[in-house]
Amino acid sequence: MFILDLGSGLMLILKAFGLIVFLMCVLYMLMIMPRVVNKPSSEPFTRVLYAHRGLHDNRSNAPENSMAAFRKAVEAGYGIECDVQLTRDGVPVIFHDFTLARIARYPDGCVPADAVPNPDGSLGVKGKVVDYTYEELLQFHLLDSDEKIPKFEEFLQMVNGTIPIIVELKIELKDLAVCRKVDELLEDYKGIYCIESFNPLGVMWYRKNRPQVFRGQLSDAFHKDKPEEFQGPLYFILTNLLFNFLTRPDFIAFNHKYANCLARRICRRVYGNVAAAWTIKSEEELAKARKHFDIFIFDSFVPQSGPKA
Repeated sequence: MFILDLGSGLMLILKAFGLIVFLMCVLYMLMIMPRVVNKPSSEPFTRVLYAHRGLHDNRSNAPENSMAAFRKAVEAGYGIECDVQLTRDGVPVIFHDFTLARIARYPDGCVPADAVPNPDGSLGVKGKVVDYTYEELLQFHLLDSDEKIPKFEEFLQMVNGTIPIIVELKIELKDLAVCRKVDELLEDYKGIYCIESFNPLGVMWYRKNRPQVFRGQLSDAFHKDKPEEFQGPLYFILTNLLFNFLTRPDFIAFNHKYANCLARRICRRVYGNVAAAWTIKSEEELAKARKHFDIFIFDSFVPQSGPKA
């Protein structure tokens, strides 16, 4: 009798455990679920390959995120991925890093004593983009070129709807002013565009305020890509797309090196979510990524196939 009671108790425990596992799986699937209804068409975004920060070469007169690099991409027919953040006076400009030192340079003969030394021996501009007004930023140039940090408005006027663009919103912490400022400029833009951000708050802003806009969540296998920088629960949540229940993205833009990330694969295979690959740096990587992704952002080479995806 005791043995029977023990067996019955064990079965109840196993059933309860199975139910808990099942409910956790359901909760997980609901949390990572992207937008599945009333979503914009992805077709306009999958036609072309995207030049990362323009068709640039940082050793040339067309460095990253410069008007020269963007013009080259437009002339070649490539889509463009660019990065937008705000100056101190609230002007949306195109620049990738929050800090200026890696790319921005002082005019010849005007390098101050507190210029920031870079690993390559060059001296970069001190501070962040947000520390300067737009007019103050105009004194600096991009690397060894004559190019200046461009206004996002200037970029939109140049592209003028000729190619699709992917706009990455650079958001520090909770400051969503860039979402509002960028949206004001895009509201009257007639071309094809989508937005993406590593910060879920930015994607969530678009979900709430501009649901008709194709929106994407940027992510990475942070603990694998840069373990010395990205540790802790926040990066675990970001890697595993556990903020999707807040953002309900239309696409996931993921580091192509980690295409096997479970959450990313579920979003694409189970939910039919569009997958964007960043950043492809060779023909071999492009060929490999085609099996796992639908949108391709490239850098450091010019695809032999041309702009067509």
